[in-house]
Amino acid sequence: MTFLTFEEAVLWIENSHRFGDKLDLKRMEIACEMLGHPEKSFRSIHVAGTNGKGSTANYLKNILHEAGYKVGIYTSPYVVKFNERIGIDMDYISDDDVVVYANQLKELWDEVYQTHQEAITFFEILTLMCFIYFRDKAVEFGVIEVGLGGLLDATNVIIPEVSVITNISFDHMKQLGNTLDSIAYNKLGIVKHGVPLVTSVEQEELKPQFIQTCEQRNAEIYFSDITKVTDISLGETTKFRYLGQRYELMLPGLHQIKNAVLSIDAIEVFADRLGIVISHKAIFDGLRKTTWPGRLEIFHHNIILDGAHNIGGITTLRDAMSSLYPNKKIKCLFCMMKDKDHYHSIHVLDDIVSEFCFTEIDYPRRADAEELFNESTHPLKRIEKDFRKAFSEMSQLKDDEVLLITGSLYFISEARKLLVQE
Repeated sequence: MTFLTFEEAVLWIENSHRFGDKLDLKRMEIACEMLGHPEKSFRSIHVAGTNGKGSTANYLKNILHEAGYKVGIYTSPYVVKFNERIGIDMDYISDDDVVVYANQLKELWDEVYQTHQEAITFFEILTLMCFIYFRDKAVEFGVIEVGLGGLLDATNVIIPEVSVITNISFDHMKQLGNTLDSIAYNKLGIVKHGVPLVTSVEQEELKPQFIQTCEQRNAEIYFSDITKVTDISLGETTKFRYLGQRYELMLPGLHQIKNAVLSIDAIEVFADRLGIVISHKAIFDGLRKTTWPGRLEIFHHNIILDGAHNIGGITTLRDAMSSLYPNKKIKCLFCMMKDKDHYHSIHVLDDIVSEFCFTEIDYPRRADAEELFNESTHPLKRIEKDFRKAFSEMSQLKDDEVLLITGSLYFISEARKLLVQE
């Protein structure tokens, strides 16, 4: 079977098993060996954490790109188009290349299955596609974002120059455990022997676990220190100073300053390890040029899209909205997946929104609007199952109102199409 079109290739990838029968890296190790170890063809930075991975990975990629290097980036999930998962410099992988590499990987899939009775999974296929694409295009550096957890994630076959962990919060408890300790243990699985870790983890009770893990693996650890940030100005453009230097971000919110500071620190450690110089201008320009669809993305100054889908992300979103729009009424259009902690997420937003509308998208994992509606204690709440109709009604805004669309990356991906079509 040969894929002739982009749609056929994507259909095969997306319909592959989500999780393997065995939770280990054996399939990835077999596949990488059969492909001649493409993961060793470039120097890398490995990014894990509960929230902020995508923004941090993009900051790192853009800084290295501004410094004149050819840089690959691997992130997930996508918001607008499948191709967003894999990119080099400012371009995503092309439809044609997806077809070429899907055909190569289908042959590999068949061979691994026949020889080892192991089925390469959806995320493993994507990760292998990224590795061989980066090798063939001769990227110098790759910024690789963990898909889920760290320890057993398909990306964890790389030996990076620097490991990065953004933060630890509750998400994917079914796979990672339901305590912060067990989630941290999983994320710390990316720390390799002798490879430094840079982290912005804030919980004091988790820091001993981070320090001990790094000591065991002879890895230096660097904690990003947000208290060294001064002159913060929050708005649609974010401005701040860090260690005396001035920076600007196009991504709004205090949490983006944390991600940016983590990126600055990680770049310093990376450059030092490789013996290269990355100028302040490259860092400034890389941070300023970073945009990230669906992460506090603002349309028309009054419609905000954010893919927050776990309690850490929703809490951060609440704080960001409160600081960005202190004098506005916040209307909220909300849809979440049924396997997420929607009960607590809704209660976090109940405090700041002036009106709640619960809706649905055509996606098997989505929660029912009625269930979400019943979990809210908000006095002004309603259900509109047709999210297009809900959007049309909710986006009629007065001067003192803004509309927040949130709860799921799958949901805001659909909602974003309505805004871009305008």
